[in-house]
Amino acid sequence: MATGQLFSKTTQALFYNYKQLPIQRMLDFDFLCGRETPSVAGIINPGSEGFQKLFFGQEEIAIPVHTAIEAACAAHPTADVFINFASYRSAAASSMAALKQPTIRVVAIIAEGVPESDTKQLIAYAKANNKVVIGPATVGGIQAGAFKIGDTAGTIDNIIQCKLYRPGSVGFVSKSGGMSNELYNTIARVTDGIYEGIAIGGDVFPGSTLSDHVLRFNNIPQVKMIVVLGELGGRDEYSLVEALKQGKINKPVVAWVSGTCATLFKSEVQFGHAGAKSGGEMESAQAKNQALREAGAAVPTSYEAFEGAIKETFEKLVEEGKTTPVKEVTPPQIPEDLNTAIKSGKVRAPTHIISTISDDRGEEPTYAGVPMSSIVEQGLGVGDVISLLWFKRSLPRYCTRFIEICVMLCADHGPCVSGAHNTIVTARAGKDLVSSLVSGLLTIGPRFGGAIDDAARYFKDAYERGLTPYEFVESMKKKGIRVPGIGHRIKRGDNRDKRVELLQLFARTNFPSVKYMEYAVEVETYTLSKANNLVLNVDGAIGSLFLDLLAGSGMFTKPEIDEIVGIGYLNGLFVLARSIGLIGHTFDQKRLKQPLYRHPWEDVLYTK
Repeated sequence: MATGQLFSKTTQALFYNYKQLPIQRMLDFDFLCGRETPSVAGIINPGSEGFQKLFFGQEEIAIPVHTAIEAACAAHPTADVFINFASYRSAAASSMAALKQPTIRVVAIIAEGVPESDTKQLIAYAKANNKVVIGPATVGGIQAGAFKIGDTAGTIDNIIQCKLYRPGSVGFVSKSGGMSNELYNTIARVTDGIYEGIAIGGDVFPGSTLSDHVLRFNNIPQVKMIVVLGELGGRDEYSLVEALKQGKINKPVVAWVSGTCATLFKSEVQFGHAGAKSGGEMESAQAKNQALREAGAAVPTSYEAFEGAIKETFEKLVEEGKTTPVKEVTPPQIPEDLNTAIKSGKVRAPTHIISTISDDRGEEPTYAGVPMSSIVEQGLGVGDVISLLWFKRSLPRYCTRFIEICVMLCADHGPCVSGAHNTIVTARAGKDLVSSLVSGLLTIGPRFGGAIDDAARYFKDAYERGLTPYEFVESMKKKGIRVPGIGHRIKRGDNRDKRVELLQLFARTNFPSVKYMEYAVEVETYTLSKANNLVLNVDGAIGSLFLDLLAGSGMFTKPEIDEIVGIGYLNGLFVLARSIGLIGHTFDQKRLKQPLYRHPWEDVLYTK
């Protein structure tokens, strides 16, 4: 694997299994480093394609999303790094698929718990085909000032503190991603910073080893010294020992193997990583540290002394003229996300929508402040939900029951009314549920089911002005307006609408007052004297009774009642109810597999 550096300022990657935060952190790092092009060329998200919007500095960009690895590689032939955020279940298969692509040179596997047998196959394939695997169980790697993998080095604040926005002179490799962040900071304090850092991962069989990367660092002219952080367990560090003994590494190496405390325990201890478990004396941290020391590496007596050893080695290089500390530069300011700035109190921004009826920001949604669980636990019904979402208050049970009765009685009125007819014709044309439903709903208006609000409005005005039924009806006639809520195409004075009778019976039994309904009945008595079909219809019954509900419940002020009638709340009841029937007609036609409807010729009057 020796070769040279893995990444550059033009390196681009394909990101597998979309994760917004790691990608945005990569793009923010790009901007910090002054890259001209984003380091993420494309995203692979099985089952979806299109684009994902993210920020590249102040500019919002759209990164292509592909469903398959092969398609992504074909679309982005210059992207040679594959960053795999798949779970341990699919990480091996997707990584192998990536390694088999001719354009992919480096694969980073983030997942922990990848089966060891699968990892061995990946390692064998990578070696046979001169490719590099970083991981599994890794945070990734970084080339300062050029490119980073996923969440490597953490937040932008940490990256700036560790001076990773520009290249330093130190090559660093570790098994631990978390300790890498710690060492990036340490190295930045006592040297001119990192040139490249790699976390190989903590599994027993890492895709690439400590010595693989140390030998690689030895071939990079910009790397002047190498820092290695190993850990107890396994024998990876001994390959580095052999390389040092054989003279393959001619740059100073400062190393420490963590886990020396394991000897304090009476029994074998498994540390955080799968590979961090000593399998004998040679795998102990003490033995590895001693072997590295004897091979020529600078190995301190403790982790606490590690920083001092790094500092001493770097200062010696400077004194000998073997390196010149990199000059410091001021990184650009990363634009802060609006949400973050708002939370920190730095900015304020106007909202775009106001909502007073529901809230989904907590642990569970609430309707008018009432938690969803409370609605279910109290055994509330559809009428209660309507009272919360429409009227923003919990109405008495007789009110919510009346609402439910209105919904039930108005759910359907057969296939011949205009709304049902439209829905049936649309469904038979092969259209979907929503299209069929909407075609029926669009017929609701002054002539079909949309007179509830007008009935309430006119009955309320006439009653409050003290008009007699005669005065009311005759004044409407002079204006050329039919009385809303009065009249039916089929029902007559001697054949009343059963729905109207049921509503009136419920109201007389449960409502504290039915003054508006009684006024509507008086109007009906007068209109029946004129024609037998001028009966109080269901629109008029619901309109007048809803006025009684609003006024009699004592829960609404007069301005609130006027607003409810004016906005169109009452027609909403008919729309809600009739949607049930229209959906039923749609399903009925599709279940019956009815063909396209064509109106018969004999039912049309053709005339000039």
